[in-house]
Amino acid sequence: MSKSSSPQLIAFVAVACAWPAFGRTMDRCSLALEMANLGVPLDQLARWTCLAKHESAYRTEVLGSNNYGIFQIGNHWCKPSNNRYSQNACSLSCSDLLTDDITSSVQCAQKILGTRGWSAWATLPLCSAELPPIDDCF
Repeated sequence: MSKSSSPQLIAFVAVACAWPAFGRTMDRCSLALEMANLGVPLDQLARWTCLAKHESAYRTEVLGSNNYGIFQIGNHWCKPSNNRYSQNACSLSCSDLLTDDITSSVQCAQKILGTRGWSAWATLPLCSAELPPIDDCF
């Protein structure tokens, strides 16, 4: 290795080590499988994968206008880092919704579904017709 390539190698290694901090992009099947493993009913998975596609393009780190994570959960449901008042109905930090581990996002989304129904998501009309199949994921 030449001396001139050494700084590039160091930069590459630094980016590679930091990569998980940038979030994770899932796809329809990886999301469906992970949600099923977290106990989400199978009959909900097609709608959840559709919502995640339209809310965040399956990305865990998406921060919208007061919305967080793969399901774009509003800050009413979590505690913002700026200490702004929030009901924090899911009893978690909003930053917990931006991690690679979607457990908190799934648990909070299930709570929202139980409280407000599917209409809590603005993209619901995009997921009300024929849903993408998930049978091929299992």
